[in-house]
Amino acid sequence: MSQNRWSKWRMFPDPKKGDFIHAPFGPGIYELRRSDTRELVLVGIGKNCAHRTTSLLSRPLGAGTRNNSAKVKYVTTNLAKIEYRCLACSSREQAQKIETELRRSNDYIYPS
Repeated sequence: MSQNRWSKWRMFPDPKKGDFIHAPFGPGIYELRRSDTRELVLVGIGKNCAHRTTSLLSRPLGAGTRNNSAKVKYVTTNLAKIEYRCLACSSREQAQKIETELRRSNDYIYPS
């Protein structure tokens, strides 16, 4: 896994303030952590990484859907303390491989 292709850590955007997300429009992987504790929150992939990442915010702030309302509630409630980074991938399969490696080697508040 090539760490130098990851974006820098950024504060998660607050759409109420007009913020926007810096993420790939194609396949990619995203990782979230708390800015105050550096605790890893979650990791995920998307065929459109930008869209999938924004689905972590509750409606009407976020886009898309999530089957895990606990993740959405956690991110929305702790928005001011959430950082994210992204990695563009050549395919969903590549993103899935990296995600599997990260889940195996890190502890996340939401491991799946």
